[in-house]
Amino acid sequence: MGRDHRGKELPPFALLMIRLLCCFVVLYAVVAAADASSSAAALDYAGALSKSLLYFEAQRSGHLPYNQRVAWRGHSGLTDGLEQGVDLVGGYYDAGDHVKFGLPMAFTVTMLAWSVLEHGEHVAAAGELEHALEAIKWGTDYFIKAHTEPNVLWAQVGDGGTDHYCWQRPEDMTTSRQAYKIDAEHPGSELAGETAAAMAAASIVFRPSDPHYADLLLRHAEQLLEFGDRYRGKYDASVRAVKGYYPSVSGYYDELLWAALWLHRATGRAEYLDYVVANADGFGGTGWAVTEFSWDIKYAGVQVLASKLLMEGEFEVDEKQEKILKQYKSKAEHYLCSCLNKNTAGSNVRRTPGGLLFVRQWNNMQYVSGAAFLATAFSNYLSKSSNQELTCPTGSLGAQELLSFAKSQADYILGSNPTGLSYLVGFGSKHPRRVHHRAASILPYKKDKAFIGCAQGYDAWFGRGKENPNMLVGAIVGGPNAKDEFRDARGNYMQTEACTYNTAPMVGVFARLTQLQGQHTQGFKPPQSISSYK
Repeated sequence: MGRDHRGKELPPFALLMIRLLCCFVVLYAVVAAADASSSAAALDYAGALSKSLLYFEAQRSGHLPYNQRVAWRGHSGLTDGLEQGVDLVGGYYDAGDHVKFGLPMAFTVTMLAWSVLEHGEHVAAAGELEHALEAIKWGTDYFIKAHTEPNVLWAQVGDGGTDHYCWQRPEDMTTSRQAYKIDAEHPGSELAGETAAAMAAASIVFRPSDPHYADLLLRHAEQLLEFGDRYRGKYDASVRAVKGYYPSVSGYYDELLWAALWLHRATGRAEYLDYVVANADGFGGTGWAVTEFSWDIKYAGVQVLASKLLMEGEFEVDEKQEKILKQYKSKAEHYLCSCLNKNTAGSNVRRTPGGLLFVRQWNNMQYVSGAAFLATAFSNYLSKSSNQELTCPTGSLGAQELLSFAKSQADYILGSNPTGLSYLVGFGSKHPRRVHHRAASILPYKKDKAFIGCAQGYDAWFGRGKENPNMLVGAIVGGPNAKDEFRDARGNYMQTEACTYNTAPMVGVFARLTQLQGQHTQGFKPPQSISSYK
């Protein structure tokens, strides 16, 4: 007879312990899954959206309004333009200094307006529409002042050289407030085109609530595109003071196409679409295959906007126009495929080990935020298109994959990264505390009205190792290096300086993610005025 392999029966106590252990394992698995789920859901995108819009109030120049929420800031730049006999009070400081650079300011406003146009319903649902409109209008009010004649646009106030020599609060400024302009004899097509784009996009935003203001913006936008196109030339050749700070590398053709597309979207007039089609090849719109989108290089934005015309079918196009728009779309797909690592080797944007897009060391977050925004926009267009896939050399992508990519970049910014650091100041408990920003790094004027001079600011405030006395909430700093490393030091401006054009695209991304996560949107019906943003 063979050996009995059944073994002895376990005693009741052992069976009870096994059952309890099994229950514990199951319970642990459920809790762990819940923790993972809640961790993914713990990122407060609505809070990130709110903080992002607050940041623009810290960057305001001019006479601050009664409802100013960033209390540590005061009035500044109140004599801007006085020497030139023009009122240039207002607008935004671009970063941690006090020069008002026209090109990045206009791009910032364009992206704020586009954020509302793409995701206005979600911005409103989060209770932030009024703040978004105020942020846009603070810029466009300044552009109206700066555009003093059809062929004259004031390009800059302040001088980067003298400004960077000083470390002062904006309320104490003693540096040059020299103003610089472009005109027919000193052209600047990049600046004229970008400002036209900003005002055209903003005109669509304000059309439902303030049609008279929208008409005013549109008239300026039309004049500015005509000015930039008729008198062509690089703006940094006319305004040499900008060369060391915001030089034009890509030239002005992308801005002219960009402005024409925004004017077409604002007016529906065929002449602007004809311009985009006729100049598609000559201006590089269907030739440039880019892997970055920024205040300087707009081609990816141009190509995505042109794709919208084709994909959503809002405007009728003829056979020739359709052919050219398909070429624009092909280049838009190249850009997006490069961001999602779906191009052939050598044509993709590299990533850090933690998954962040990495274009270059200095202020890399501007490229991240631009890519995340264009991915959300194209995802929207795909979802409304008959062909809901994007074709890449190594595979296809759907709307959800584009949105997941945008979310991954947003999550990295908000702290889901190897260091656990949020690069959005004021979000979470761990974020940069020594942002390279003059106003944030010095005790507020309202607390200490004693004048702080250029050298005194460097001696007493710039070099101190302590945290900034004022938190620059909503600012997105330059970010980590290619290895996900970040050094929180005021002098490390390549990583710790924040810029308006870093945050502006993320307004749209965060708004879109609130809807994805279901924050503040369940049961929400948009007001009548939001319907035209779609």
